[in-house]
Amino acid sequence: MKQDVFDIRKFDDYKEDNRREVKKAKGGLPLSLWDSYSALANSNGGVILLGVLEREDGSWYTTGLKKDDTRKLIKNFWDTINDRKKVSINLLTDRNVEPYEVGDDLILAITVPMARREDKPVYLNDDMFGHTFQRNSEGDYHCTRAQVKAMLRD
Repeated sequence: MKQDVFDIRKFDDYKEDNRREVKKAKGGLPLSLWDSYSALANSNGGVILLGVLEREDGSWYTTGLKKDDTRKLIKNFWDTINDRKKVSINLLTDRNVEPYEVGDDLILAITVPMARREDKPVYLNDDMFGHTFQRNSEGDYHCTRAQVKAMLRD
C-alpha cells in the first residue's frame, strides 16, 4: 500500500486527499494526529506526514524538522499509540513509521493501514461513541452513533 499512497520521489506532486494528510509537528505531536489515525484506519488507510504543511494552492512544504525533532516525535508517537486510554488499538509496526529527507529537512511518514473488520471501530480517549472518526475527501469527521454501530455490526 505504501507505494500507492506515498512515494518520497513524488513529494512535490502530492496534495491532501482521502488517503494523505499533512501536519506541522514543529514543537511536538499535533493533537489532530490521532483524529487522522482513527479516520484513516476506519476508512481506506493512508499516510500522515509530520513536518509538512499545505499552501493555499494545495501544494506542500516542509516545516524544518531536524533529526532530534523526529527522534522525539517517534518516541512520543509510540508511547501514545500504545496507550489504550488514548487509542483503542495500535495497527502499526516499526515499518509504518519512517523518516525521510526532503531538502535540508526531515519529515515523518506514518502509514496507517485500513483496520480489519474485527478491529473496527478504531477510536480515541476510551470513548467509542464520541471519538470515532472517518476520512472523507480531505477531512476527518466524527462518526455518528449509527455509523459506529454499523462498524460493530459488520
